Amino acid sequence: MIEVLLVDDHPSISEGTKVLIDQEKDMNVTVMTNSLEVMDHLQQASYQVYLIDLYMPGLNGLELLQLIREKDPDSIILIYTGFDIDQHFNLLMEANVSGFLSKTAMGEQIITAIRCALREEVIIPLSLLRQLKRIDVPTNFSVVETPLVNIRLTEKEQSILIEIEKGHTNKAIAKNLTMSQRTVEHHLTKVFSKLGVESRMEAVLKAKEYQLLPVDRISDNR
Repeated sequence: MIEVLLVDDHPSISEGTKVLIDQEKDMNVTVMTNSLEVMDHLQQASYQVYLIDLYMPGLNGLELLQLIREKDPDSIILIYTGFDIDQHFNLLMEANVSGFLSKTAMGEQIITAIRCALREEVIIPLSLLRQLKRIDVPTNFSVVETPLVNIRLTEKEQSILIEIEKGHTNKAIAKNLTMSQRTVEHHLTKVFSKLGVESRMEAVLKAKEYQLLPVDRISDNR
């Protein structure tokens, strides 16, 4: 289950968004309207994806984003706003935001943005995309085919897959890596999304096939 936290001080908008997302069988949304309460709440709960309003009383979206990043550097955070973000675009990118969503977006667009973010694909408005410039691009280059070139696994994700390859259960992995079983499952959800797989062993096989695991740490079980 993909756990989503939506932080928005407008109850009508947040509840409407929750209804749209909750229609997905593999997604569950928690709504918070007070940004000042979020960090205390995160002491007892964890989420794969955050949808955060940019303009809120108390802590604004950028401030809250930075606090969540300090707690969990790998967190997936989408800015969810009804206002123009052009003037804050550079700050948000520097804060490693995972994408942008308009409050006028249709349900399908919201779901697509969430799933893309889980695959580490960034969605930004077309108006902002057109402002991005590439510099120092060589005029002559050769194309090298590299499978899954945009996919990267974190050290935690690699460690979990290595434990799976050894035949360990999620419970055993949690004990071996000193983390909760829910955290293991959270990381596996991200891995499944990144690799486009549906099972633990399929994830291991695909990660090995595309050399996403450190070879010297993989067991040679056959």
